[in-house]
Amino acid sequence: MIAAEHLKKFYIDGAWVDPVSPAFLPVIDPATEEPFVEIAIGGKADVDRAVAAAKAAFATFQFSTPAERLAILKRLLAEYNARFEDIARAVSQEMGAPLSFALEAQAWAGRAHMESTIAALETYSFEEQRGTTRVVKEPVGVCALITPWNWPLNQIVCKVAPAIAAGCTVVLKPSEIAPVSGLVFAEVVEAAGVPKGVFNLVNGTGPDVGQIMAGHPDVDMVSFTGSTRAGIIVAKTAADTVKRVAQELGGKSANIILPDADLAAAVKQGVEGCFGNSGQSCDAPTRMLVPAARHDEALAVARATAEAITVGNPLDAATVLGPVVSELQFNKIQRLIEAGIKEGATLVTGGPGRPEGLNRGYYVRPTVFGNVTPKMTIAQEEIFGPVLSILPYETEEQAVEIANDTVYGLAAYIQSGDIAHARAVARKMRAGSVYLNYPEWDTHAPFGGYKQSGNGREYADFGIHDFLEIKGIVGYGD
Repeated sequence: MIAAEHLKKFYIDGAWVDPVSPAFLPVIDPATEEPFVEIAIGGKADVDRAVAAAKAAFATFQFSTPAERLAILKRLLAEYNARFEDIARAVSQEMGAPLSFALEAQAWAGRAHMESTIAALETYSFEEQRGTTRVVKEPVGVCALITPWNWPLNQIVCKVAPAIAAGCTVVLKPSEIAPVSGLVFAEVVEAAGVPKGVFNLVNGTGPDVGQIMAGHPDVDMVSFTGSTRAGIIVAKTAADTVKRVAQELGGKSANIILPDADLAAAVKQGVEGCFGNSGQSCDAPTRMLVPAARHDEALAVARATAEAITVGNPLDAATVLGPVVSELQFNKIQRLIEAGIKEGATLVTGGPGRPEGLNRGYYVRPTVFGNVTPKMTIAQEEIFGPVLSILPYETEEQAVEIANDTVYGLAAYIQSGDIAHARAVARKMRAGSVYLNYPEWDTHAPFGGYKQSGNGREYADFGIHDFLEIKGIVGYGD
């Protein structure tokens, strides 16, 4: 799994070090509600030390060649693959993902992002000539990376890999709720021989570490993934030093099932997509829009699909949905389910409380609401649990209006039997990603949001671009 002594240390300047002021935090297994390890958490002095290491390393690393950085990423990928099962097991225990999902999706995502970043770097052009001006793309500098608990390796790798590809140095703060996989990743970095100071890790809370990183005068950029509420705090903190802020924040993604779609298949896949990762995905299709004339038919399919999903122990091979990550998250979901009932939505299946037979662990009943109206709380707030809202619509224009009537703009989903029709509707979506007919995950596509879902883009060459400054050397010559 992970070297026990590393749990209570940070990785700074190529070495495992003790926190400046010893402080520790238990990590809770959401399947048992019991702590399974304890980690060190840091403060300002630890951040200062990590940033100083990253700043010192940047002095030389910024001038490394793309070929040198490519070699680093390829070594990282090899070591990541060597620790693949350890990474998956850490994710499963710290955030409750079924082990099969942790292997096939969570750990896989880190591998896929490393591969797509490598592929992008192999052909990325850092310079171009425009007349007598040389346009040069240079690393932005020391980058503070703050990552969430719901897709730990997905977000760590799709920040760390492009930052290194660009020639930046980094300080990573993984979520203190799911930090163990981040520590395993630090062991991967060490084994890969990444130059000291290029990658640093400090565990801790948002206020005590994340905000210190965001406001640090020697940090040139913050890349943050998490809630919109926390993202606003990070951006305000970073504004005092006028540093770049890239944010991937919340979502309330609409899934429009057009009249020419195969309704039964589209609803079934939509329910499964919403409930994946126990509903804890920022781009989950949580608002399903169906033709009003077929609303009841959609509810019947959704009910059957939801009730066929097995919720249980993440280590059980039959489990499809594990627990949600924490007591705080569990209570929030329960509050929002109660709000849906109180505001008059039709409870199709699921509801408050734990699934039958599960009295321990943060397990949520797979829940479907019908007859949801656009202004209901469950149609506006990001629930981040296995809760689907089904909204009827009369016309395509109304469906588009409802889909875009949200402060978020991370993703949208369109289902149609006519790809040209789906493409036309996709153009009307105010969202950073639009998925037509449930395609495979593409780690080469840009990922990020409109509106309060954030700014900047991640994945492949789009991610590299966000870690670069653009310099024009005018009068350079032909």
